[in-house]
Amino acid sequence: MKVIPNVAQGDVAQKVPMMFRAQVNGRCQIQRLEKNKESDAKRWADEWTSRAEPVQSPLAAGLHTYDCQVSWRLLTNSGMDDGVIRPVIGARGLPYFPGSSMKGLFRRACNPQQAAQYCGKPLPNNDWQPGILRFHGGYPTDDEWRKHLVDVVHPQQRWQVKDDKKEGGAFVQISLYKPNLRFGISSTQPLSPAEWETIGQIWQQALARGLGSRVAAGYGQVGDSTGNTKVLYQATLKGQGQAPKLVTGEGEFRPNIFRAALRGHALRVFGGLTDAGKAEALVETLFGGISGKEGKVGLLGCKFRESQLTLDTFGRGSYAQPYYDVEGTLIWYLARPLDNPSHKSTLEKLLGHLIEFAMVFGGFGKSWRRADHRQFFSDYYQNSNKALIGCHWQWLGDQTLRRIKVWRLEKVAGFIDQVRQVAQEWIKLQGIQSPSDRWSGDWREAWHPAKVQVWGREAEDKENSEAIRWFHGPYQTELRRGQPGSSIYRTAFAGKVGQVGSLWHRMYPVVVLRKNPENRGEPIIRKTPKFLELLTIFPDGSHESDNFLRFLATESSGFRKLWGGDV
Repeated sequence: MKVIPNVAQGDVAQKVPMMFRAQVNGRCQIQRLEKNKESDAKRWADEWTSRAEPVQSPLAAGLHTYDCQVSWRLLTNSGMDDGVIRPVIGARGLPYFPGSSMKGLFRRACNPQQAAQYCGKPLPNNDWQPGILRFHGGYPTDDEWRKHLVDVVHPQQRWQVKDDKKEGGAFVQISLYKPNLRFGISSTQPLSPAEWETIGQIWQQALARGLGSRVAAGYGQVGDSTGNTKVLYQATLKGQGQAPKLVTGEGEFRPNIFRAALRGHALRVFGGLTDAGKAEALVETLFGGISGKEGKVGLLGCKFRESQLTLDTFGRGSYAQPYYDVEGTLIWYLARPLDNPSHKSTLEKLLGHLIEFAMVFGGFGKSWRRADHRQFFSDYYQNSNKALIGCHWQWLGDQTLRRIKVWRLEKVAGFIDQVRQVAQEWIKLQGIQSPSDRWSGDWREAWHPAKVQVWGREAEDKENSEAIRWFHGPYQTELRRGQPGSSIYRTAFAGKVGQVGSLWHRMYPVVVLRKNPENRGEPIIRKTPKFLELLTIFPDGSHESDNFLRFLATESSGFRKLWGGDV
């Protein structure tokens, strides 16, 4: 072993690029985030991009090429580092999508005859007949791939639904942000233009299913692909709220917020209908999971096609936070075949009801339990810097408006019952018996009438919210003469930074339905300035919780109970 004189071994180790270091303490920990310290992942990415050569497509001339742009992030796993997901890296330091993975995608989009001809087929005696096509992989077409490589993942299901135990905090992975990719295919024999057109159509169908890992969560989705995905639900939405921060401090709109929200709500609804183990198994059937020895591919995939996106910063100094304002089409599709195709109609109903449930009672993304204070409590930000609170989502488009199930307070209880009923139907189709006396009663947010109450009122306009002020001051200024008022401000019941509360607040836009003289079965829907102000409460038995419920039951609160029993 050669020894370098007058240089400490630790100094030598520090000169080794992060990419070639073992994932151990003191050397490199890509997946770890530490406060007030530059992450190893950022340094890893900076070193990589500084050494990688400018893009010059390595695809040979004469190939049939197909370009596409990933609509959000592309996640592929090289398998090079233990416990860390980072891309496959090829010649000259360029990331690429392997030809073998490309072939696998293509094969799944083929019919059996096409798969055998293009990709090969087995022969007797464990032999194999190669197909006529060669897949050369996909490579970036420009140097934009170097930006925003460090991706952050926050597992929060347990913390959001069950109890106050977090699931390990934030984890880092390396993924490509909205890359433009060029894929190459060649053939071992001459093919007619018509057959190459067929090959191109198959590849487009393959792209529509997504590239790489975690496609069901929104990764690897190709926005302009025209493949025959089995769409179960589609709606156009508009939303605004806090944007998650990358390790660089920059904001990013993450389309996987829709999947996270529906997974959480499915767990809440199932948890109010059956025991904890069965509820979790039902959710894994729908959305996938990693419990047990093997991972499970879920039935549902999700993609979001942005039509408009603004990312900016709100506030100044330590209160500065990134926010998004986005419009787009939310698409849910069948990610794998149903064991019983006759279950499709119930799955479609369940999916639609869960999306509508999310829209009625909260929203998507960070701080979804609160209405956006910029819209409904503008006084909160006057003459001072304060943090962003809440989000706001609404339906867009005439067809989407027709999905609205709640347009007045009297519709809320019936809608909740419908959600629970279709969930019960799905449970029975899965062969699970769910007697009414067995449910996940120890979860903080199981949706059962013995666990949750929904209260509401109608607000004349967006400045007419009553409850939004109760999160920042007393809801009763004086109980009796000389006695202080009551408040839920900064209590465990209402929630605070680092602690999930037991109270949701939503301002849900009101529409009116008018008779359509041209079509009796299809009403005309009109927007109004009014909002349904909804409070979803999971009483926790605390002094603050009991007092607040007693207050809501008084006429002076302006609210009335819409659903739920006495807790």
